[in-house]
Amino acid sequence: MRYYLVAGEASGDLHGANLMKALKAQDPHAEFRYFGGDKMRAEGGMLAKHYADMAFMGFTEVLLNLRTILRNLKTCKDDIQAYAPDVLILIDFPGFNLKIAGFGKENGIKVCYYISPKVWAWNQKRVIRIKKVVDRMFCILPFEVGFYKEWGMKVDYVGNPLLDEKAFFVPDPAFRDQQGLSSDHQIIALLPGSRKQEIKRLLPAMLSVTEQFPDQQFVVAAAPGFPVVYYQQFIGAKNVKLVFGKTYDLLNVATAAIVASGTATLETALFHVPQVVVYKGGAISIAIARMLVKIRFISLVNLIMDKEVVVELIQQDCNTLNITDNLSRLIEGPWREVMLENYADLSVVMGEPGASARTASLISDYLKSQS
Repeated sequence: MRYYLVAGEASGDLHGANLMKALKAQDPHAEFRYFGGDKMRAEGGMLAKHYADMAFMGFTEVLLNLRTILRNLKTCKDDIQAYAPDVLILIDFPGFNLKIAGFGKENGIKVCYYISPKVWAWNQKRVIRIKKVVDRMFCILPFEVGFYKEWGMKVDYVGNPLLDEKAFFVPDPAFRDQQGLSSDHQIIALLPGSRKQEIKRLLPAMLSVTEQFPDQQFVVAAAPGFPVVYYQQFIGAKNVKLVFGKTYDLLNVATAAIVASGTATLETALFHVPQVVVYKGGAISIAIARMLVKIRFISLVNLIMDKEVVVELIQQDCNTLNITDNLSRLIEGPWREVMLENYADLSVVMGEPGASARTASLISDYLKSQS
């Protein structure tokens, strides 16, 4: 089979790579072409466009970069048409991928969607559109099955692919030495995200607390799509290390973390690293989001557990004083222990690894049934 995958950010690249690996186990002669990143490229096939050129966050940023987004859409559609795949596999990234789903449907291409758009958070009527343009939907959050059922759509819950990635992870015993990290100092991981806008907004706030913790070593998990010089403009003369492509090794040795809202919050929790979740967006984007979004929390950890497990510092609350206060409580003390207990409960709720294999099997069975 010829598979065309579309992932528009770092997390999608990770999940896409694992799914490709699982698809090859189902279909040894599988051929791949994709919008994605370095992890997918390592699995083979042909990378048509890197996600670093695609990820824009917030309403304002999308408007400001609309010309680029439209050009990327046209490039993707033309590339799909030229490749003529047996199936489109769209991974999260709904603003872009739902348009590609419509294109695929119009051109008689089977459309599978892996990792549901967060339609339960806002504008739930988008499910009507999804039912028309998506043949099979594979969800990674248990509560999504009931949500879609209320709208008359049957979906498959496959588990969460982050469990797969953690299961594949083998710690590097030489990580500290290779990165120049002292074994005598606790490590605080900084995960500022993979998009240029969020790094620009969040990394300075994260770095602003380093002087308050002279006994800890701060390390930034850098996104592979950006050069050292991009991060160095924020770090300056601070004694802060940069680590590329070693986020799991970093979390494996971290005492605590400051994490941008997104997939990384769940990854950090699965490694049982106490964390402070931070988020800053454009003023207009945030104002619009507050009118539209109908959920209690922004972090996946809190959403899955349906309670405040981790503190979320949003907009003006994301400041030096608040981050310092919350990070101090996570390095030692009762709040740290409570969070670790909640993480243990989260692990039970999340279940076992195997999401990628289950999704690949369902896609393979579906394609066979349609041939």
